[in-house]
Amino acid sequence: MNHRYSVAALLALMTITSHASVEPAQIERSLSLRDQWMPLTRDLMQSPTWAASGDQFHYKLSVEGGFMFFRDSVQQAKPTPAFDHQHIATALAQASGTTIDAMHLPFDQFRYTNNDQSIRFYYANQSWQCQLTEVHCEVLTWPNRPRGFSVVRDLRVEAHNPLRPSPDGRYQAHTVGYNVSIQTSNGDTVFATTDGTADNFYDPESIRWAPDSSALVVMKVTPGTARYVDRVLSAPTDQLHPQTITQIYPKPGDAVDIDQPVLIHIERGTAQVVNNELFSQPYQIDRVQWQPDSSSFSFRYVERGHQRVRLIDVNAATATPRTVVDEHSDTFVDMWGGFYQTLQQGDKGAIWLSERDGWAHLYHYNGKGELVNQVTRGDWRVRSVVHVDEQRQQIWFAASGMYEGQDPYYVHYFRVNFDGSELTPLTEGNAHHEAVFSADMNHYIVIRSRVDLPPVAELRRSADASLVRVLANADISRLTAAGFKPPKPFVAKGRDGQTDIWGLIVTPQNFDPKQRYPVIENIYAGPHDSFVPKSFWPFGFHSGGDKVIGMQALADLGFIVVQIDGMGTNNRSKAFHDVAWQNLADSGFPDRILWHQAAAKQFPWYHIADGVGIYGASAGGHSTVAALEFHPEFYRVGVAYAGNYDNRMDKISWNEQWMGYPIGEHYVASSVVEHAHKLTGALLIINGEQDSNVDPASTIQLVDALIKAEKDFDLLVVHGGDHAVGRSTGPIRYIQRRQFDFFLRHLGQKETPRWNQL
Repeated sequence: MNHRYSVAALLALMTITSHASVEPAQIERSLSLRDQWMPLTRDLMQSPTWAASGDQFHYKLSVEGGFMFFRDSVQQAKPTPAFDHQHIATALAQASGTTIDAMHLPFDQFRYTNNDQSIRFYYANQSWQCQLTEVHCEVLTWPNRPRGFSVVRDLRVEAHNPLRPSPDGRYQAHTVGYNVSIQTSNGDTVFATTDGTADNFYDPESIRWAPDSSALVVMKVTPGTARYVDRVLSAPTDQLHPQTITQIYPKPGDAVDIDQPVLIHIERGTAQVVNNELFSQPYQIDRVQWQPDSSSFSFRYVERGHQRVRLIDVNAATATPRTVVDEHSDTFVDMWGGFYQTLQQGDKGAIWLSERDGWAHLYHYNGKGELVNQVTRGDWRVRSVVHVDEQRQQIWFAASGMYEGQDPYYVHYFRVNFDGSELTPLTEGNAHHEAVFSADMNHYIVIRSRVDLPPVAELRRSADASLVRVLANADISRLTAAGFKPPKPFVAKGRDGQTDIWGLIVTPQNFDPKQRYPVIENIYAGPHDSFVPKSFWPFGFHSGGDKVIGMQALADLGFIVVQIDGMGTNNRSKAFHDVAWQNLADSGFPDRILWHQAAAKQFPWYHIADGVGIYGASAGGHSTVAALEFHPEFYRVGVAYAGNYDNRMDKISWNEQWMGYPIGEHYVASSVVEHAHKLTGALLIINGEQDSNVDPASTIQLVDALIKAEKDFDLLVVHGGDHAVGRSTGPIRYIQRRQFDFFLRHLGQKETPRWNQL
């Protein structure tokens, strides 16, 4: 290949431009900002949790020196420490081999177990249980056979196959080889199948007994593609040479396990294969559930491609299936936000969540599969269902977008009758709400806040939403005195000229409106949710992620940092969401660019004329590179973490949900690997070699494509790093500093310290 340059061009390439420099102390302040500010709040409540029964609850609260968990009750109003924090810190440190601070325990939520003698929580990607009376913590392991993203069983691992007793105790079932065997309680075999094979076996973990013990349903499985991803741990701590770690990892287009329900009647001694005409193209069959009277069992059928979902009911006497609910979409049925609950009283049926009228709403079906009525309706969406009360014919749910003049993402809570009457609000005020209800639904704790409103936690009665007492009223006076300023919400019209696009603007602590600041966007455009913070909790991952504190740390280096929910993200209308369908590279950029331009028009200090910076992780990493490739006239500098750069390389579950099935040219069109030759801006790629969420080979394939296209870029691969490396795990300060340096040099046009010489 011949390259010809003019003398002027060569001189330009050799010219070294003199830039202003950034002192190490300035970067150190940003790196330390979270640790400096985190201790400055008081009485800020997190994660209220009710006991499994009764009126007791517990929560995490910011106090002098850190955080503590407290226990309280509806009647007593005398919060006490939930446990001995130093005891738990000591026990967890011994078990995990890490340093644990009693005032900064590494979990936000727990549950009491073993008659309140232990607590159970999630830490370091594992479930833990710690005893409260002895210095002992242990990792809880689950015996079930692993499934790759819930659709392909890992046949290298033996299935959990204990004797599963019938409800009346007369029988017990398990598998012998590839077949089901049913015995009496004294061990006599009363029935066994004989048609199971290695390629079509009965799964013991799927056995579900009828409540009257007359029958059971079990899945007969045709295995899918056993795709495994090998990762190399290059520098193990216990040996010199590398280790290989293997993970089952089905990808888009792979064959999934085909589960075929089989109904076994004990006294008849029959095994009836349920006719699969109504569920012949499964992506997944799940939530097998018997009616209390044993008359039938039901399951949810998700068709391959995520465009059809059915609730199937199977008659226990005849093994005849019928459709109770049939949900279809020309784009996708959102399984990430799906909900249904079968009803067990009256004419049975189900409560079902659907977006069929353009918004997420609830529908009531009877036992014949007929629509009784649409329960909720309007240009707003049901966000989640808290409780279905068949006795009172009521539904308790969370919703957003109902109130004119409020941020359409703010969540409120309501109660409504099955017939849609008496829609009753349980929260009020122009704010975002998080509510948790007692087991008997008589009381609830609600935390009300905004990004600019410190949280207030209240205990209320469910009957009339009346206030019992205020549990905590956050004090951020010291945080404010230290320089904290809440981010500024900003709204602009999207690509259609009508839809409001919401985002936040974070300015430096020493902000001067007479100056002009380059802009950096923190992006995550995954269709499974919305991501701009709505509640007051600015702390999170060190690098920011979707939390305000990380954006503030970056802004303090002389930038404006923003976060936006463009079209294609969730929690608005179905049309808003559908923009992502088979087009993840869109990432809402037409809306985001208009939003930036509207901000620049309104604020003289919002400088985008020389290009905008962008950073993100996972799907945000993909979007970061897509911004530089597909919108190079606007986005000029990017830092991409752990990106799923080609949707064909990523996990089957998330990608087929939004990109569909079968695999086609639309996957190629959204791949930033395929379009690596379009890169013109500055790019830093960061990846952990032990990413179990996104195949690390996705990053290396992007690197390979960039090299072949003779593109310059920076690459940081972190030994042992997982999917969250640099954001909540790994050498966070180092990785964060590399991101800061990159933006300062390439967007801020400033020289950064020569760190190796310091």
